[in-house]
Amino acid sequence: MTIERLEEARENGYGRNYIVGSHPHGIFCIGVFTSFCTNATNFQELFPGLEPNLLTLNINFLFPFRRELGIGLGGVESSPSSLSWLLTNPPNSKENSGRIIAIVVGGGEEALDSHPGNYTLNLKNRKGFCKYALKYGADLVPSYSFGENNSYEHPENPHGSLLRTIQTRLTKMFGFIPLFLRGSSPFNNGVGILPRRVPITTVIGAPIRVEKVENPSQKMIDDLHARYCDALVELFESHKNDYNVPKNVYLKIN
Repeated sequence: MTIERLEEARENGYGRNYIVGSHPHGIFCIGVFTSFCTNATNFQELFPGLEPNLLTLNINFLFPFRRELGIGLGGVESSPSSLSWLLTNPPNSKENSGRIIAIVVGGGEEALDSHPGNYTLNLKNRKGFCKYALKYGADLVPSYSFGENNSYEHPENPHGSLLRTIQTRLTKMFGFIPLFLRGSSPFNNGVGILPRRVPITTVIGAPIRVEKVENPSQKMIDDLHARYCDALVELFESHKNDYNVPKNVYLKIN
């Protein structure tokens, strides 16, 4: 995991909360899970004094053992009430500590665009995280996981196609993403349900300072969302050459 301007984040002081927007969704959110739910990327050393949490679908907490594992790793149901609770209850692990909460903003619709070499985000109308950042005074942090969309292949499903229409309806009905995946297995890198052996690097940008406004107006939310999108595009452009993204390829926000 690569961290940009970590010192700037530290200067904000312990005790502050951060909402990290994670992009892209990918198939299984491998980058954000590894970065925020494990210490494989030295999270504790990079973000001392911050308690990580990852908001995820409620379906991940419906099954025994999987539920306990998810909770133990910092997973929390993705809902307004859960986010409000996290932002109003400081962690018990350390004094003067804050929370750093990752949200995979694009949701299931963005997962349907998780094709290798695709850099399209479902973000233009996703503004709820900005509203809560303002309401509770949590700083916003953009992040991008380069290589996330390369971990699996699935059939082409452009908007308007029959396959995409069926997938979108099933996603809304059942809350999970119906995909026909092609990954790898322990024995080869061509067929299987495991992710392909490709590098995934999560780059985290500088925090956007947000002052608390208990009842933010729509204009405030829109302005913060625009600032966030600009910061995310800048982060992508600053690092794309390091992770084999062609110079003539740009981040597309739908």
